[in-house]
Amino acid sequence: MSAPNWAEMTRIFGRIGLLSFGGPAAQIALMHRELVEERPWLDEDSYLRALSLCMLLPGPEAMQLATYAGWRMRGVAGGLLAGLLFVVPGAIVIAALALGYAYFGQLPLVQAAFLGIKAAVIVVVFQALRKVAGKALHGAQGWALALLSFLALFVFGLPFPLIILAAGLWGMFAAQIAARPQTNANPPARAAHSLRTIAIWGGLWAAPLVVLWALGDQFLLQLGLFFSKLAVVTFGGAYAVLAYMTQTVVQDFGWISTDQMIDALGLAETTPGPLILVTEFVALLAGFAQSGVTGAIAAGLIALWVTFTPCFLWIFLAGPYLEQISAQPRLAGALQAITAAVVGVIANLSVWFALHILFDQIRSGTALAIPIPEWSSFNGLAAAFTIAAAILMLGVKRGFVLSMTVLALAALVIALL
Repeated sequence: MSAPNWAEMTRIFGRIGLLSFGGPAAQIALMHRELVEERPWLDEDSYLRALSLCMLLPGPEAMQLATYAGWRMRGVAGGLLAGLLFVVPGAIVIAALALGYAYFGQLPLVQAAFLGIKAAVIVVVFQALRKVAGKALHGAQGWALALLSFLALFVFGLPFPLIILAAGLWGMFAAQIAARPQTNANPPARAAHSLRTIAIWGGLWAAPLVVLWALGDQFLLQLGLFFSKLAVVTFGGAYAVLAYMTQTVVQDFGWISTDQMIDALGLAETTPGPLILVTEFVALLAGFAQSGVTGAIAAGLIALWVTFTPCFLWIFLAGPYLEQISAQPRLAGALQAITAAVVGVIANLSVWFALHILFDQIRSGTALAIPIPEWSSFNGLAAAFTIAAAILMLGVKRGFVLSMTVLALAALVIALL
């Protein structure tokens, strides 16, 4: 199939960026529907292999999956287009909300409207699980890996990289070795391309930090270095590093308060784009406290740059090797096992997200990591909206955009009354 034209790519990836609510599970489902089901831009195997690769890389997997899809269609320029369209809408919304929060504190009407959106997201995530599980899980081994992955995260709170590593090792050693066609890649040329990619994107990543060091701006330099480090260790999405980020920005640096961090996460969850955009929110608040709106904008831009420039580096560096990796029997087995484990990861995210929508208070278990809701904090309005979303989207088969709009307006009207 010929590559789509630029106008069509801009329209579709722009649509994905504007509608990418609900965290990685919903975003991965949305991209699957747009890129695999509704138009044959990616086939099922390529999509699942790319998803497995993105889960292995640090950074937001959904944004990197969009970047890979764009790169696969139109090279580096296509990857830049897809990745930026996935991030920019949410970044603009986060900037507006953060500045409004800095000036006016809580935004109750905005929160009320997004209650309807989050209820619709629960149903979208359920649809994602049903579709991805049906296509990614093959045989008892696939289901077992998905279940074990879910239990390891949800019940025992094991580190995400450990789970993916274990699944990959299992798939590698359990793989059936058979003759498979080998790629004819030229190793020296591929190595030269990789070194050039590292030099260009590594240089772009470091450039603003070097400028800040030369200017002697200690606050922005410290902020840029911290979020650069976060970009390297963010395996498994934003949830994997939220505890570490909270401890550092609240206790160590004192940039924001604990309450502000909780509010930042809550607002980031209700905006399109990757949840790791919470770094932009935190940076904007920290910059505002330092030097007002000018400092907020500068801090927000630095956080965005050092958070997402590495994502392009990882994809443009690893993307050319994906097909070559998949042609190796044991590595292909590892990727297949990781894909099955990813289903369990999405299931964990889905349950976590639903609990935090339906209950206002969640606490961790004393011995295990199971999130335990405070039953007295059950949000009946959120449950009612979730049932309404299920009726709209599963019962009468209305689309996500229409359902989300109806529910958000209803929630806003109820809040006003």
